[in-house]
Amino acid sequence: MKHLKKHTGDKPFVCEVCKKSFYMKYLLKNHSLIHAKEKPHKCEICSKTFTQRGYMKRHLQTHSKEKPYACEICSKTFPDRGGVNRHLLRIHTKEKPFACDLCNKTFALQQSLNSHLWVHKKEKPFVCSECNKAFCTTQRLKLHTLIHTKEKPFSCEVCLQTFTQQCHLKLHLLTHTKEKPYACEICNQSFSQKSHLKLHTLMHTKEKPFACEVCNKTFSYRGDLKRHLRTHTKEKPFTCCVCNRAFCEKSHLRRHLRTHTKEKPFSCDFCSKAFSYKACLKIHLQTHSKEKSFFCNVCSKQFSHKSSFMRHYRTHTGEKPYCCDLCNKAFSLKGNLTEHIRRHTNEKFYFCDVCNENYTLKSDLNIHYRSHINTSPNSCDVCKKIFSRKNDLNRHYRIHTNEKPYSCVICNKKFSQETNLNSHYRIHTNEKPYSCDVCDRKFAQKGNLDQHYLLHTGEKPYCCDVCSKEFSQKCNLNKHYLTHTNEKPYSCNICSKTFSLKATLYSHGRTHSNEKPYCCDVCGKKFSWKSGLSKHYFAHTNEKSYSCNICGREFFHKSSFHSHCLTHADEKPYSCDVCGREFTRRFHLKSHALTHTKEKPFVCDICGKAFSQTGNLNKHRRNHTNEKSYSCDICNKRFKQKSGLSVHYRIHLNEKSYSCDVCNKKFVQKSGLNVHYRIHTGEKPYSCNVCNKKFSQQFHLNEHYRTHTNEKPYSCNVCGREFAQKVNLEQHYLSHKNEKPYSCGVCNKGFSRKNTLKVHYRTHTDEKPYTCDVCHKDFSQKSNLNSHYRIHTNEKPYSCDMCGKEFSQKKHLNAHSFTHTNIKSFSCNSCNKRFYHKCSLNAHFLTHTNDTLYSCEICKKQFPREIDLKIHVRVHTKEKPFACDMCGKAFSQLGNFNKHRRIHVN
Repeated sequence: MKHLKKHTGDKPFVCEVCKKSFYMKYLLKNHSLIHAKEKPHKCEICSKTFTQRGYMKRHLQTHSKEKPYACEICSKTFPDRGGVNRHLLRIHTKEKPFACDLCNKTFALQQSLNSHLWVHKKEKPFVCSECNKAFCTTQRLKLHTLIHTKEKPFSCEVCLQTFTQQCHLKLHLLTHTKEKPYACEICNQSFSQKSHLKLHTLMHTKEKPFACEVCNKTFSYRGDLKRHLRTHTKEKPFTCCVCNRAFCEKSHLRRHLRTHTKEKPFSCDFCSKAFSYKACLKIHLQTHSKEKSFFCNVCSKQFSHKSSFMRHYRTHTGEKPYCCDLCNKAFSLKGNLTEHIRRHTNEKFYFCDVCNENYTLKSDLNIHYRSHINTSPNSCDVCKKIFSRKNDLNRHYRIHTNEKPYSCVICNKKFSQETNLNSHYRIHTNEKPYSCDVCDRKFAQKGNLDQHYLLHTGEKPYCCDVCSKEFSQKCNLNKHYLTHTNEKPYSCNICSKTFSLKATLYSHGRTHSNEKPYCCDVCGKKFSWKSGLSKHYFAHTNEKSYSCNICGREFFHKSSFHSHCLTHADEKPYSCDVCGREFTRRFHLKSHALTHTKEKPFVCDICGKAFSQTGNLNKHRRNHTNEKSYSCDICNKRFKQKSGLSVHYRIHLNEKSYSCDVCNKKFVQKSGLNVHYRIHTGEKPYSCNVCNKKFSQQFHLNEHYRTHTNEKPYSCNVCGREFAQKVNLEQHYLSHKNEKPYSCGVCNKGFSRKNTLKVHYRTHTDEKPYTCDVCHKDFSQKSNLNSHYRIHTNEKPYSCDMCGKEFSQKKHLNAHSFTHTNIKSFSCNSCNKRFYHKCSLNAHFLTHTNDTLYSCEICKKQFPREIDLKIHVRVHTKEKPFACDMCGKAFSQLGNFNKHRRIHVN
């Protein structure tokens, strides 16, 4: 009877606490001890207690090391029979008789199936009392508690290392036995753990089942995904106990600890040199083999390691794949980026053992150590100057040898130091990494920032011996000395003009070469001088730092402010020697002097036209380049000249200064008013050379010419459709966006064009402003009137390319083209009848619905289509709009008219 209950599934004994049922009474008794937390069976050796005697017996075997049960196939021994059965199922038979009803996953043991079922239930009833973490099985909870108790009951007999779980001990033993029972079927590589084999097979299948939810990057292993997620969360859970530095991976922390312990576990077999990292040992071993497998195609240099080759190759490509998240500065090496980030975080991981001073870089710490030992092995043979680093000595030698190994790839300028080359590159990139803490002004070089700080402190350490004038920078003092000597040692090779400074000569040379090395980051405009770029930046920031105390007017530049102040003082210090005219600024005087000499030094290099002022030349050049340097801050529309931008601003300000005397309509520009006057006068001064049609504006004439040339210069970027007018292209773009900004106030129907909405309104008002001159028929749209005219003129401008048949309207030609392709794209859902056109399908639908929407007011006869009603009304009105031009016979329907014409043709 007891045995039969196993087959019938009858479990009459139920636990009152957790409602778990059992088929034997003694099983219920043993189970009740779990709730009572009673453990009556105690081990005499280690005093560990158990709820059941059987558990204690199995436990005693861990002390006696007794394994009486052996596998019949491989003779492996186990402490109990259940271990043998589990071994046979897992290893030899690989039978999995227990299947999950929900997901059909199979298991070798019932216990494994029971644990799996908790995955579907998504219940975790077993909670840790220490950290409140929940688990689905008691076994997992027990294993978890060992983390808090730090108990490791399983120890290795070989190395005495302890483990929390027996399975971890078994895996560890394989490291001693070197046993690898799991082999890959593809490459025969063997593994000590089954999980390692599973991960290895992903290399062959290229399967990456784990995907990042943030960037959708996929990974083969779950561990790689976890580590990757820390790049998004910036989480660094592993912290150094010595310097509190945090790491995102545990392996990185282990390697870091060796910097404190000075541990070097990896030693070379050839020279016994030790290293902290295995990667460093691998690199070192290649110095013995002297093998260089990687070859640079550009400079033929050879490398032992792929990483060294990749770093070298970036010197040719200029690639900088590592970018700082804070300032966007890019680096070619990851190590340089790491050192750079410490400048932002002010982290100092390297400290001196002697004086405990901290440093950001290890190289700085090594230099500092020399201050304690008071030795400096690097001295110059030429001038005996001493250096703390060998690199500094090598750079110093170049002063004597005049060697300049670093050259700019853009302008080929050469430098003796790489730092000078990097600073020079900022001229091309316009990069300014150093910013002032007081006014946020940025600089390309740190030295310029230091000099700038003197402006805020007011310190001027450099004094002139002649006039006692003080300067904040030594270079400004040297420039000032030339004003006393009046020396101009630098002369232009082209025009022989002399200058006191070499920099001024360089700037002057750009007037001949038209070179513009300074470029605006915002709009891309280029300038010959840096001062011009600086002044231009104010146009984007709209910042006016200088204001007049008298009239409150603000200025971008200090020079403009000083010139303005002279207008209040009525002071004009600069006068013309020829005509005596006075000016407030020297620049205006120079420009004025050219009117007497008739000199035009600024020549256009494209057409040769000369100008007296550089501003006029720049304006002229824009006619060739079509450059539009001035942009509106509100709508980003661009203009060639500043005056055009000023006029455009009036549109946003709604400023209309010019008004019509006839109708009082106002305009922004005077030119707009002049064009408007032609509406009242009827003047049309622009006529077409082909058809003599006249227009009131040149713009309308230009658009009209395209009807003769069939030119369509405006094309859609989406579908490639071409248009003759820009406004038609802009309206066409709305069809792709499916945007309908204009809606009818009566029926709320939406339209993409304002003009289409106006035409639609006439369906409600029944307005028909366009009348035929021949038959006086009215139309709501001008296009319908134009189409109607062709009935009288019999004009058919649209012809079929295949059969030559002509049509008066384009839509009739499009409809006709389907007869050649024999494609009927529109089908009826009710009877599957197919049609060439959608309008024919819509008309056919009404035959199924029996809707009669249009009725005759005279005889009350009803029709499904409006066109059918119109044709019917002609029966009552006796209207016959279609007349034969040969015999004069008239017809009420177009079809009858076409049939009649064939009589004359035949």
